[in-house]
Amino acid sequence: MLQCIFLLSDSGYYSVSYYQFVTFFRIIEPMVLDLWFRHREVMLEKQLTGHRVDRSICGWFWDQSISQGDSFKQLPVIASPTHYLFQVFREGITFLACTQVEMPPLMAIEFLCRVADVLNDYLGGLNEDLIKDNFIIVYELLDEMIDNGFPLTTELNILQEMIAPPNIVSKVLSVVTGTSSNVSDTLPGATSSCVPWRTADTKYAQNEVYVDLVEEMDATINRDGALMKCEVYGEVQVNSHITGLPDLTLSFTNPSILDQVRFHPCVRFRPWESHQILSFVPPDGQFKLMSYRVRKLKSTPIYVKPQLTSDGGTCRLNVMVGSRNDHGKTIDSVTVQFQLPSCILSADLTSNHGTVSILADKTCTWNIGRIPKDKAPSMSGTMVLETGLERLHVFPTFRVGFKMMGVALSGLQIDKLDLKTVPYRFYKGFRAVTRAGEFEVRS
Repeated sequence: MLQCIFLLSDSGYYSVSYYQFVTFFRIIEPMVLDLWFRHREVMLEKQLTGHRVDRSICGWFWDQSISQGDSFKQLPVIASPTHYLFQVFREGITFLACTQVEMPPLMAIEFLCRVADVLNDYLGGLNEDLIKDNFIIVYELLDEMIDNGFPLTTELNILQEMIAPPNIVSKVLSVVTGTSSNVSDTLPGATSSCVPWRTADTKYAQNEVYVDLVEEMDATINRDGALMKCEVYGEVQVNSHITGLPDLTLSFTNPSILDQVRFHPCVRFRPWESHQILSFVPPDGQFKLMSYRVRKLKSTPIYVKPQLTSDGGTCRLNVMVGSRNDHGKTIDSVTVQFQLPSCILSADLTSNHGTVSILADKTCTWNIGRIPKDKAPSMSGTMVLETGLERLHVFPTFRVGFKMMGVALSGLQIDKLDLKTVPYRFYKGFRAVTRAGEFEVRS
């Protein structure tokens, strides 16, 4: 049972103005100023039970976050002296839940992830300004999603029937009429249905289902060019517009390659366990049907070959990028990014394809775009080292980005999609796209 939820922002606590202010007025009650700024970072507080959680727990959380650094944000479950804390970090916002009683930690983490997803869908994004501009809707959503500390209604379709998403018209009407509530007066019919994730009495003139395989490739290549790690995280995303209560089955040609599968609640687990078939009644609209991982892949669709030589206080850099063309698909949106070492005073880098930019924080970005077929893109140039350094001792790591349409690099293929229980025909479409995730080349 969760007792309280906080939405915290990172932006103000580490702001320059804060430190300048405290440094300038250090002799004037610094502890009072520090406490005021910490409380300023709590964008939203929702008490869920009769037992009130004091906001000072956020101060303890920030102290630990500063002392332990980024590693603290990777801890989903934290034991404080007085509470158990659960945190999910999204787009600079920390979703923090508190409890003093024993409970399954995965339930709390899954609920916080669901809150973040719902807010992202409702607000068209997730950042501090959007939450502050729509804090009434955020409170209304939390009222419906959790009751007395226990998750209640978390399906987006039902929530959209109960609470209207924000738009310009609703904001103008709230100003004119003086009413700010977006909550519907009637209870959605799906709340009493055996399939609560689907809107009741859905009707369409044209019935269609689109299935997308969206994958991200994570790879690590060492300085010798050997592939140390290569795996794919993928999602099966479905956009369904079908009249009535359809029953779909989706099968793959090679489901045995999938690992760490995770399903939407609409998926029946027994058909998958026995025959690796997805049987489900889909929600109306777009949703994530399942996620998966495919490990130990043997190759990547793109290669990056960096070469660094240094002597006499200068460093020569040459980076070559090319396509392996194993799948016959075009590779788009190719970027190579790396951080110049702190010992570099200046750099002069040029490329035969694309543009090279170096920011003030010494982040170098090479935007290649689409790899041409007639030549291999390359970037070269010289970098000047600090006075007294003859050779470069710290070598950068190159982060690569790309996108490939029409192919799933994991090798996963959809076999067929069938519709049961409904006699009419429907249109079905399939797509695949692969992007670079944590794709790193070490030098």
